[in-house]
Amino acid sequence: MADNLVLHEDVRSGNCYKISLVAALLGLPLEHVQYDILRGETRTPEFLSQINGNGRIPVLQVGDRFLPESNAACWFLAERSALIPADPFDRADMLRWMFFEQHSHEPNIATLRFWLHYIGEANLSEQQRAQIMVKRIAGEDALAVMDRHLDRREWFVGDQVTLADIVLFSYTHIAEAGGFPLEDHPQVCAWLKRVMQLPGFVTMG
Repeated sequence: MADNLVLHEDVRSGNCYKISLVAALLGLPLEHVQYDILRGETRTPEFLSQINGNGRIPVLQVGDRFLPESNAACWFLAERSALIPADPFDRADMLRWMFFEQHSHEPNIATLRFWLHYIGEANLSEQQRAQIMVKRIAGEDALAVMDRHLDRREWFVGDQVTLADIVLFSYTHIAEAGGFPLEDHPQVCAWLKRVMQLPGFVTMG
């Protein structure tokens, strides 16, 4: 790519990590600018006016343009690569799993990890504590869906790794920090190992 690529991130975030992982698998150079979301560094007037008015990361900077939302950034980096299937149905199916990640997986598994691992249950609001069991059940349901889908297949779409695998990997491989026992999902565990063995794979953080 001709434009300089800069990732505005917090390295503790799986949403940020998935972009770094896509870039690494594709051999794309990526600069990193760090923020501490626990200190409100993405809520400053400068960040809101120049980087992302939504006050959130990750944001992929492409030259002088800014692209928020992790899965959109992953798509931008992977377009015209083997991580996006050429077959129209497979491409749509890949998007299906990327939507699943953002709607059924990440809001439960990632949220509980953040609440319990970084904030601490004792520091949660009454409303947040009331949601823990709901999110735990929904997160376990998402992992069960993944485990069933991976029975007798290596990747989520087609016969090779796609963005569906990358975006789902990011928070699944650290799900135990949110209290989700991965050993209950053997097909997911085997798939995680396959992702880690991909050429160019980089660890989180």
